[in-house]
Amino acid sequence: MRPHVDQRHERVLELVRERGSLRVAELAAELGVSAVTLRRDVEALAGQGRVRRLHGSVVWPGGGSTAGTRAARKKSAESTAPAEGVVIGMIVPTTASLFADIVRGAREAVGAQGGRLVLGVSGYVDTEDAVQAAHLVAGGAEGLLVAPSWSGGVPVGGQEQWLLDRGVPTVLVERSAPPGNPAAALDRVRTDRAHGAAVAVGHFAALGHRRITAVLQEGPHAERILAGYESAVRSLGLDDARGAPSVREHGDYESSVDYLVDAVRERGVTAALVHSDEDAIVLVPRLQARGIRVPDDLALIAYDDEVAPLADVPLTAVAPPKRAVGESAARLLLQRLTERATGCRPTPRQHVELLPELRIRSSCGAGTLAH
Repeated sequence: MRPHVDQRHERVLELVRERGSLRVAELAAELGVSAVTLRRDVEALAGQGRVRRLHGSVVWPGGGSTAGTRAARKKSAESTAPAEGVVIGMIVPTTASLFADIVRGAREAVGAQGGRLVLGVSGYVDTEDAVQAAHLVAGGAEGLLVAPSWSGGVPVGGQEQWLLDRGVPTVLVERSAPPGNPAAALDRVRTDRAHGAAVAVGHFAALGHRRITAVLQEGPHAERILAGYESAVRSLGLDDARGAPSVREHGDYESSVDYLVDAVRERGVTAALVHSDEDAIVLVPRLQARGIRVPDDLALIAYDDEVAPLADVPLTAVAPPKRAVGESAARLLLQRLTERATGCRPTPRQHVELLPELRIRSSCGAGTLAH
């Protein structure tokens, strides 16, 4: 038989007093009642000032310094407590391409902890980031996951200031700030794109290619991809054909096609890294129309793996861990909110980089071997 409500309230008070802080879900399970019932109990007790409710946890009023309270704070610092009822704001430049899976991963991570993700979209308009952030915070967002519309992937000219003015825990997603910039002190989670490019170069080398090139987009990720590519070329002693134009530099693809045709016929290039796979899909038929066969004359590896398997010649591609980036960023933000709610000492800020993987298909001439 379930205990009478007054008895249950007394038991709640007894457990919270003893332990200092408890998760609502854990407390409901221990008392053998539903989470909904337990939340009503906690709300009633909180209304009387007998407990505090913070982000899915029940805390003894005033904190105190009992052994139970210290143990509870230590536990919350070591793991992210369920953020029941917490609202997380997320700002992305678009919900297309890689951000679709990043948003999905973040939403699932927040939802699994009983919270809600609310989305803002900037459309790659720099000034819109601050507008979206202000709207989300005013609407009740207690923390922000943000992929700012920084064209080079890093802030310039004070672009980071609005992030620092929000007053809520913030995690950068697929963006970073250089050392010395105030935003460099923020938590961040991103793909190690330099590593992905280096893995692609290493695969070319393993297939016997000695003279390679890269045709890349301008944008937030270009610098890191190029850095990884150039570092791997040097480390492996390969020859790099210089002078590639940015993809779509002149509003079309012809300059890239002209460059690659010349690189193959006149400079002995046999392999190319192309960012992105959408661009590689456009380039392949144009190259073949000019007599350059893929992969016979030119092996290709694309970067992003959004639509690479759907190409006429299925594209080997570097695949960022998109969903995992969203999940990791959301969990890190939930941890920060738990630390703030329980008053425990925050753990050190984190710069997390997740490694992409290479998915082997036909365009590099290696069939469907695993890597």
